[in-house]
Amino acid sequence: MDRLDTLQLFTRIVEQNRFSRAADLLGIPRATATHAIKALETRLGTRLLERTTRHVRPTLDGQAYYERCVQVLSDLDDAEAVFRQGASSPRGVLRVDMSGTHATRVVLPRIGEFHTLYPEVELVLSSGDRLVDLVREGVDCVIRAGAPRDQSLVARRLALMPQAIVASPDYLAAHGTPRHPDELAAHQVVGFFASSGGLDYPLELDVDGEARRFDLPGWLSVNDAENYVLGALRGCGLIQVPRFHIEQELADGRLVEVLKQWRSPDFPLSALYPYRRQLSPRLRVFVDWIAGLYRERFGAPA
Repeated sequence: MDRLDTLQLFTRIVEQNRFSRAADLLGIPRATATHAIKALETRLGTRLLERTTRHVRPTLDGQAYYERCVQVLSDLDDAEAVFRQGASSPRGVLRVDMSGTHATRVVLPRIGEFHTLYPEVELVLSSGDRLVDLVREGVDCVIRAGAPRDQSLVARRLALMPQAIVASPDYLAAHGTPRHPDELAAHQVVGFFASSGGLDYPLELDVDGEARRFDLPGWLSVNDAENYVLGALRGCGLIQVPRFHIEQELADGRLVEVLKQWRSPDFPLSALYPYRRQLSPRLRVFVDWIAGLYRERFGAPA
């Protein structure tokens, strides 16, 4: 195997956690894959993979090498795609990270449509609310809610999502239902913190034409959107969340909206990607496609 083929093999082994699966995907014998990785480790002078009877995982050196391999292979594929006559039919691996809520409720129900349109794009989707170092981790694009803070990334607005402040019936029975924003001082919230550790998600309302923040105490804080809603369902406090996330809970009465007379600000959602990815055909078609999904659901963002 040449060096490029070996890089592709190594990334597949890390992603599949098995030699056999990676070999099958690339259409080579298992023995060939094993020999190629041993030769690679010998050439680099370090062990890249830890092998057990059932799984394979990268060592610390192997993880660092994997991230560099992903970047090299992605850059090479992008360079070829720019000049390829078939650039209108993008191909290659596209790595995207988004929260599990958006993956399961918006994107994955329609993902077959994307595959029909672009059958040669291999989508690798990870889900979470943590910050992702796109360049170091080899991720092409992340979908994130909130105001983008990293000025080194291209940000394309996908949606402005209507929000609501809600709580469980049990919480409201125990603490009372606030009738005016000034009464929020007597309440508590489920906290939400970013992976960086900062707690910076207060309740926000438009009061008499002025945007006001309400920093309230609470005894539970989470960093995952699903657990944020679950905390409210279990009576742990008020939350402010995009309405689409809790439509069913509102409909069946497990959550109750409060302070309806005061408007919650819309929550922005954006696709973020490095400037060097702007020419990637597979990234461009994916962002255009996902923007259409959100436009259908929330309307065109301002």
